[in-house]
Amino acid sequence: MGTYTVIKATAKPKPEVGEEGGPATTMSGPDGVDVVTFGCRLNAYESEAIRARAAADGLADAVVFNTCAVTNEAVRQARQAIRKARRERPGARVIVTGCAAQIDPAAFAAMPEVDLVLGNAEKAAPGALMDTSARVRVNDIMSVKETAGHLIDGLKDRARAYVEVQNGCDHRCTFCIIPYGRGNSRSAPAGEVVEQVRKLAAEGYREVVLTGVDVTSWGADLPGQPTLGQLVGRILRMVPDLPRLRLSSIDAAEIDPDLFKLLETEPRLMPYLHLSLQAGDNLILKRMKRRHSREDALKLVAEVRRVRPDTAFGADLIAGFPTETDEAFENTLRLVEEADLAFLHVFPYSARPGTPAARMPPVKGPVIKDRARRLREAGQRGLERHLQRQVGRTLPGLVEREGVARADDFTEIRFEGEAPLGEIVAFTVTGHDGSHVIARMVVERAA
Repeated sequence: MGTYTVIKATAKPKPEVGEEGGPATTMSGPDGVDVVTFGCRLNAYESEAIRARAAADGLADAVVFNTCAVTNEAVRQARQAIRKARRERPGARVIVTGCAAQIDPAAFAAMPEVDLVLGNAEKAAPGALMDTSARVRVNDIMSVKETAGHLIDGLKDRARAYVEVQNGCDHRCTFCIIPYGRGNSRSAPAGEVVEQVRKLAAEGYREVVLTGVDVTSWGADLPGQPTLGQLVGRILRMVPDLPRLRLSSIDAAEIDPDLFKLLETEPRLMPYLHLSLQAGDNLILKRMKRRHSREDALKLVAEVRRVRPDTAFGADLIAGFPTETDEAFENTLRLVEEADLAFLHVFPYSARPGTPAARMPPVKGPVIKDRARRLREAGQRGLERHLQRQVGRTLPGLVEREGVARADDFTEIRFEGEAPLGEIVAFTVTGHDGSHVIARMVVERAA
């Protein structure tokens, strides 16, 4: 990225990773190798590592499925895509990995279309994609103590880079199967993270995103138990030429004092927090085995806005968790407005076998669907309120693709004309259309 690519505002928006585990991206590598990604941004990150490993090992004519287990629908769609791939490419080697393969390898091994099943700990290991000694290689993920070698290599898109600083989760929310796919929390050493961020900044990246399964737990397994705030502070001190550092989804129960202070004092730490809230009713939060209350969430939002008024908030919310009454749902619905949430990811509850929530009295399917709809409508109203507040403001935006930039607070900016890809440009907001702001460039490049 040492030279800037000038782009024109003509392309369609790039698809994002599916909220509910659906197929989101297919990366085509050399020698006819495709990597199909389901689920979260972290999976997209790791698919890049798989693609690089496939190229390094000389894998040819293969389709690798990096699966998601967050919902039954995610697993169903993965199986459907595997069957389709076998029909369309009968001679290709079909490899299945990711969380769904880690949790239930036998189900994928039973599919005649599948040649190899790899666990999460094995999927980017040297030679793993080429090894034919066993059809299923899935180890006990709970026994994994070290971070993988690819962890801090950095996923790079055209505008920003992602650094996976942590993997796994030590918490056991009653609805979640992911710890059994990812294992316990493991942190990448701070020195290696800083060095990777330094390298990415030197390559010309203007924004780096720190990502993981449970990012705010970073450091708990390292000597001295450093905090995420300490890591962020170290990055900002030691990489002074990085203009923007952003956090992925965080747990509202784990924002440490150092991180809070940086939100107040460090403009290079982006004013956007995506909170893993899941619900806005205290009894439901207790049954989910979450570690925060409704009051905790509202207090956190208020405290952050007090010291950083321009902060925008997003949240993950589950509609129709077992035992959720009308009153409990209304508490969650009201939270969207009370916390002034602008960016929602709404998940209709889907029972995962093996989780405690799957044994709880369920909410009827049509009710779940209706509640998810109402939450999304509330989220749309919240987004429109947020967008209206931007009208008339001048915002710096990182140019992501043709005619699209991203403001510090995660607001999507649409503009006409040409701008340098991956650079930070100033825009004056002239209006919005309910999903993004409309703006014009003020200067070609901001400082």
